[in-house]
Amino acid sequence: MTSNSEITQNGLWTNNVALVQLLGLCPLLAVTSTLVNGIGLGIATMATLVLSNTLISLIRGFVRSEVRLPVFVLIIASVVTIIELVMKAFFYDLFLVLGIFIPLIVTNCAIIGRAEGFASRNPVGASALDGLMMGSGFLLVLAILGGMREIIGFGTLFANADLMFGDAASALTIVLNPDYGGFLLAVLPPGAFFGLAILIVIKNLIDEHKPATKTVTEAIPGSA
Repeated sequence: MTSNSEITQNGLWTNNVALVQLLGLCPLLAVTSTLVNGIGLGIATMATLVLSNTLISLIRGFVRSEVRLPVFVLIIASVVTIIELVMKAFFYDLFLVLGIFIPLIVTNCAIIGRAEGFASRNPVGASALDGLMMGSGFLLVLAILGGMREIIGFGTLFANADLMFGDAASALTIVLNPDYGGFLLAVLPPGAFFGLAILIVIKNLIDEHKPATKTVTEAIPGSA
């Protein structure tokens, strides 16, 4: 059984949904024009992963293999519908910005992949943790990419924070340079591809420079 530390490391770094598995790229590239947009979609995706993994793990012993995928999709769709209704009720302006990408969470390959590859084979606690860590890894990439594109594209950070945190959060907006005219390419689709490529390169370079794990072989008594 996978340990909690392994689940955490896999979700946040080793098997990160966006940087390693390269799943969920459509919303990742489409909505990360600002930091707030990235955080909003990231939280919605993380909540979907946690809830769907938990529910699928709970019923895994009662679903026949022939129908498990349709059942999993039905559960994920139900969870996404609940999250969509919550966003409409409490974060309506942010919901309008994210638009179709909230209901499209249902089609995110990362979610059905974790349901089939992990939640359907592991207990509830481990499955919930897997959903939380995979969702957190995805959220971090969304936030970092959104922050990068917002800084380069608009010269701001935390713009439109009031969409998520209320009117009082308008003061959180940071204008890095009032005279900065912006860089349009950064907030267009090509800018998203360039930004993601930079993040993948940075991760790969870090992995390459990690010290190799030393394997210690214990001597067997009586052996030569």
